[in-house]
Amino acid sequence: MKIDELAGHAISGASREYDVVVIGGGPVGENVADRTSAAGLDTVLVEGELLGGECSYWACEPSKALLRPVVARADARRIPGLKGAVGGPLDVAEVLAHRDRLSAYWKDDDQVAWLDSVSVDLVRGHGRLDGPRQVVVDTPDGGTVRLTARHAVVVATGTTTRLPELPGLAEVRPWTNREATSAREAPGRLVVVGGGVVGVEMATAWRALGSEVVVLVRGSGGLLARMEPFAGEMVADALREAGVEVRLGASVAAVAREGGPDAPVRVTLADGGTVVADEILFATGRAPRTADLGLETVGLVPGDWLTVDDTFRVTAVADGWLYAAGDVNHRALMTHQGKYQARIAGAVIAARAKGEPVDDRRWGAHVATADTEAVPQVVFTDPEVASVGLTTREALAAGRRVDVVDYDIGRLAGAVQYGEDYRGRARVLIDPERGTVVGVTFVGPGVQELLYSATVAVAGEIPVDRLWHAVPAFPTISEVWLRVLEAYRDMRKD
Repeated sequence: MKIDELAGHAISGASREYDVVVIGGGPVGENVADRTSAAGLDTVLVEGELLGGECSYWACEPSKALLRPVVARADARRIPGLKGAVGGPLDVAEVLAHRDRLSAYWKDDDQVAWLDSVSVDLVRGHGRLDGPRQVVVDTPDGGTVRLTARHAVVVATGTTTRLPELPGLAEVRPWTNREATSAREAPGRLVVVGGGVVGVEMATAWRALGSEVVVLVRGSGGLLARMEPFAGEMVADALREAGVEVRLGASVAAVAREGGPDAPVRVTLADGGTVVADEILFATGRAPRTADLGLETVGLVPGDWLTVDDTFRVTAVADGWLYAAGDVNHRALMTHQGKYQARIAGAVIAARAKGEPVDDRRWGAHVATADTEAVPQVVFTDPEVASVGLTTREALAAGRRVDVVDYDIGRLAGAVQYGEDYRGRARVLIDPERGTVVGVTFVGPGVQELLYSATVAVAGEIPVDRLWHAVPAFPTISEVWLRVLEAYRDMRKD
């Protein structure tokens, strides 16, 4: 009988010992459990909500399901012969039904079946640490299960939206990414607070689905402030062209639903101005899900990020039994990067459990070098933004000398074929001493499919001289690589 079956029967005080206990059943926890189980370690996973986590139901999958019709329509409108056929509005009901399908209707039956297929046990309920190698799970029916780990406990609980401290905010019932990706209808008016990835993606989606959208950004740095400045500028221009009002330097001072719980939201700004909307989305950053994790029982501070070494051991805990993978360790807050961490964490836990050598060299099998050298990211707006490695600002802050090569993607024959009036830009950062690419940013329609080639160039530390022999097909947008190399060659001649 599996331990989740015991929990289902509410056997209070039930206990079991495993090699590995994983807290958090999102993509990261699932991948850790898969890797440790495949290595022959007896593994159990603890999850208090839906198996598959934030990404499957309230982030990656539903948000991209909302955005794909938006971007596809925008692409079609650039193509002669199609423009007239896609001139009308999106079918909102059909888009939302598509979103529901790709979110598995917020049911995790398939995920549970997969977990069973890889021989990992599941305990439903809220898990928390209770001393070294101990995890206590409060099950939904009021029972308690105690789990003991022989080798490792892995925390993969992810993050939640960080909401600002505003009086009466709870009464306003603000949207977070969860409400924004699972809403049953388009609000008439939507205020988006924050200019990061969630903010610009949801502004793009809901504007295309019929909402009047205002984006409020507290600082003056623009949208997508952590990326190359031109990326945020191009996305802001496109949002404004779509009818979104983008306000920079707009700080929220107060919010209220005046006139009852279903009344519109009145947003008061620090400068005294006001905005009125039907819903307000806060996309103002993420906080670790560690407040109720029992961290105090192992000498850590509840609510803190979990600092780890490059093999994902939590550095402040003795004896090396506690690991943290994914967003909760604050290294690279993206699902694909968390899954990368999970694969490495699973491999290193297995190696240590079996007494095998740990390869912790740079780019070794048991270290997450990509977290600092080659983190890829796509922003699924129109235009898309794709980046990997350093930005110009980051290189400057780190004191690294780089050569900056810019190119207008719209000049490419492949871009002209892709659609009329193509607007795009590429920036490639090259280490002049080593002759390797250390950072890439692409902005433009369809550039997400260029990102893996850029990631290979950065992670593989491929010499620029060798890249001349990587021949792009004509006419494709990937020819940007050749044009960047030509521009770099001409720069070096000057």
